[in-house]
Amino acid sequence: MNSTSTNQSPLTQTESADSVQSNQANSNRADIGIFGGSGFYALLPDVREIEIETPFGKPSDSVFLAEHEGKRIAFLPRHGRHHTIPPHEINYRANVWAMKSLGVKFIISPCAAGSLQKQVEPEHFVVCDQYVDRTRGRKDTFYEGPDVYHVSSAEPYCPHLRRLAIQTCRDLGITVHESGTVVTINGPRFSTKAESQWFSSAGWEVISMTQYPEAYLCLEQNLAVVNIALITDYDSGLAGDVPPVTQEEVFEVFRKNADRIKKVVLELASRIPLDLDSPCHHALDFAKVGH
Repeated sequence: MNSTSTNQSPLTQTESADSVQSNQANSNRADIGIFGGSGFYALLPDVREIEIETPFGKPSDSVFLAEHEGKRIAFLPRHGRHHTIPPHEINYRANVWAMKSLGVKFIISPCAAGSLQKQVEPEHFVVCDQYVDRTRGRKDTFYEGPDVYHVSSAEPYCPHLRRLAIQTCRDLGITVHESGTVVTINGPRFSTKAESQWFSSAGWEVISMTQYPEAYLCLEQNLAVVNIALITDYDSGLAGDVPPVTQEEVFEVFRKNADRIKKVVLELASRIPLDLDSPCHHALDFAKVGH
């Protein structure tokens, strides 16, 4: 897939994503996109790998296409297939644009995360409904002029996909928190205790390094997005209230639960009605300034 000129306006670039998808062979289209690791597509047969170029540079890796329960799925490992890209260096715009160019309408965005509240325990899942941006310097919009869009972020995640995700977790016997605010820090460092205590005192539940600007950029492309956070540990600000954990223990929690998050994501993908009309699909309807 060829990229378009980087000198065109962001609106033209967005239109190019639509035009690229219309010109692709049917085999290179997808219904649902998943930002996750290689373990997701390793579970499926007949996976094809394609490279996509975008006006915003290269995505984190190739896109992997497969079919699952009659749905065409596109997988893109946000950190690269060998986890070589730190969160603050991910090309989020290219990743989202690549999904849009394939015809994707729905994005499932799982992540490993820390807990900021005692009741949100390791191995629990959280279907977040809000985020707080504590990043800096990340490219977080497609619209840098001359066309100006102010997109509402009041409800950053699709309510319909969230309900489906919650029910999927329940049906699979997984402890799930039905809402939560994820604060996205810049990384690659973890928070200080003071920062973590600040986040916790604000009432936020989850801490991650990837949800922003990924979720917001999906809105700018009229993509419905849902986040499912797998809690691996308590963040440093809860020290004293909960037992401290080692990095080895964190990795062990993730390893033990990797299969569960894969099952949830793939089962959720199979349940998404492709004719579902999400509010996210209309995020740009009244966002353009002037004209």
